[in-house]
Amino acid sequence: MHFDITQIIFMVPALLFAVIIHEIAHGLVAYKLGDPTAKMSGRLTFNPIPHIDPVGSIILPAILIFTHSPILFGWAKPVPINPIHFKKLGYRKGMAVTALAGPLSNLIFAVIFGIMYQILRNEAVLNTLASIGGVAFIKSIILPILLLLQYSVTINVILAIFNLIPIPPLDGGRILMSLASPQLEQKLQPLEQYGFIIVIVLLLVGVLNFIIFPPYRFLVSVLLGT
Repeated sequence: MHFDITQIIFMVPALLFAVIIHEIAHGLVAYKLGDPTAKMSGRLTFNPIPHIDPVGSIILPAILIFTHSPILFGWAKPVPINPIHFKKLGYRKGMAVTALAGPLSNLIFAVIFGIMYQILRNEAVLNTLASIGGVAFIKSIILPILLLLQYSVTINVILAIFNLIPIPPLDGGRILMSLASPQLEQKLQPLEQYGFIIVIVLLLVGVLNFIIFPPYRFLVSVLLGT
């Protein structure tokens, strides 16, 4: 896939929004369950600076872009969570719900952006807008918005699917650990420190392609109406 500077200009803000909303969702759900840690740390904000992770928000996306990767993803700094404050659901259920909040937020926004994309690209809507603002308005305003919405859909979908992979410390791994027996959870915990290495290796050898791409293609096709 060929990337030009125009694509990068729209992909980067779409990615930043997706990873930031992902982490805010974790922190917000944790806060609703009784844990104020993320709020007190100033992480329930759309200001990108507190969320940017040098590797996950800058280096990895840059590598994926310039190596013409067919997918773009990354991560922000994980929001701090202290499950000892989960009085409403308890530690295990609270961790599962909090972990699920991130991917679920990405799916919700993918649906929202997909609906906006399909409405805006509708021929009748485009003709109406063209009659009001002219062809120049369509080319200079509407087409860039459509491109941004398209990237927002694809990136949010890929982040949701990627993070649901059941390998700690990904959200899917945390959900698995929270739902597993205490004995199995204890056995899975050592994997957390090597989780991202395992994921990168599986990604490089192509194993994750069989997991990620089928649901990714299906959801993107539905949401973009292609």
